[in-house]
Amino acid sequence: MITDPWFYLLALPAVTVLGLGKGGFAGIGMAAAPLLSLYIPPLQAAAILLPILLCQDVISVWTYRRDWDAWNVKVMTIGALAGLGAAWAFAAFVPDAAIRLLVGLIGLTFVLNAWFRRPKLKAPTVPRGLFWGAAAAFTSTLIQAGAPPFSVFVLPQRLPKMTLVGTMTVFFAITNAMKVAPYLALGQFSTASLATSALLLPLAIVTNFAGIWLVRVTPVEVFYRIAYWLVLVISIALTWLGAAALLRG
Repeated sequence: MITDPWFYLLALPAVTVLGLGKGGFAGIGMAAAPLLSLYIPPLQAAAILLPILLCQDVISVWTYRRDWDAWNVKVMTIGALAGLGAAWAFAAFVPDAAIRLLVGLIGLTFVLNAWFRRPKLKAPTVPRGLFWGAAAAFTSTLIQAGAPPFSVFVLPQRLPKMTLVGTMTVFFAITNAMKVAPYLALGQFSTASLATSALLLPLAIVTNFAGIWLVRVTPVEVFYRIAYWLVLVISIALTWLGAAALLRG
């Protein structure tokens, strides 16, 4: 188990936003892994969060079991297979500093895209669904932040609020289950990481239920605003850390 108190200063808020995200505020949850990546390697952060996510998925899928769009889930899950393979190949041969840099750049791109690009109503197509499903799985595998690519494809469809949340929940539950094999192949699961996941799990479950409640009763704009600012600051830090390490190497 990780015992450094500095780690938990980052882990506690990370798991809190992760729980709120799995409850329905997906934009908030994408800050969790980048936040941990400020202290530990990005893949290690993602591996610590994955067992927590799998437990949360059981709760969230049951909650939204009647509110999801089967066509979107089917098409994007097929694309996700390619994204998982690409993420495994990338992580297997690229140093942690490069992954930190990529994570930072991805985060900056997503925030700027969310702020300055307004989605237009578009009819979904299979090729676009396959591409964005692959992109969502790729970023989800590296940094547990697949919501932005998912949103690029699904938000313009203007699905009902609960259907949107349910579709995202089911898609990422399937994707998270498929990520176990690549993480095992990369040697990211250890006794210490699993023990750390278990220690953080109770907080994650409590905040998961809090997210389910909040998504039903609270306007989401303020939560997304906070989430994007948090991701922006974290992404700038990760970009700097990754670039500095590569330059030193």
